[in-house]
Amino acid sequence: DGLARPAAPALARRPFPLLPKADRMLYSAFKLIHLLAVILWVGGMLFAHCFLRPAAAQLEPPQRLRLMHAVLGPFLNAVLAAIVLILATGAAMIGQEASQAAQTGGAFFMPRGWTVMAAGGLIMAVIYAYIRAALYPRLRAAVAASDWPRGGQAMAGIRRWVGVNLALGLAIIAAVFLL
Repeated sequence: DGLARPAAPALARRPFPLLPKADRMLYSAFKLIHLLAVILWVGGMLFAHCFLRPAAAQLEPPQRLRLMHAVLGPFLNAVLAAIVLILATGAAMIGQEASQAAQTGGAFFMPRGWTVMAAGGLIMAVIYAYIRAALYPRLRAAVAASDWPRGGQAMAGIRRWVGVNLALGLAIIAAVFLL
């Protein structure tokens, strides 16, 4: 309509305007750590599934399985740290929001996107635990024994579940932004 609109008050533009500055900064730090951990986990799966695996497929089974074993060990350790950080920061952010709502006399209702993120993240963590506790030890044992057919079976299971987790992770990210 061409009419100038007054600027929104500064408080309305700031996230969580009722939180004291120190709490807002803490919330921002939690959110940054949360996001970086998600990037490590989902980005690492994307790289491994879409780029490393196809390139490694050009290698003979002994070299391919040794490479994947060598890459997955440190990656799974990093993902474990990322999961701990994701769960801890997610719980802290939810707790901070619920506390603020209680302090101001309001009720706290978790946004739909957060609920999807929390539930989906827990499912992803369970899938990770299965890869880490069941499938990766099979790969490690097969590589140690030079049992390449058994190593290929273990790697196929890891690839399948990483693909599921990658799809879940991308769907959760989309849901957080779209819901």
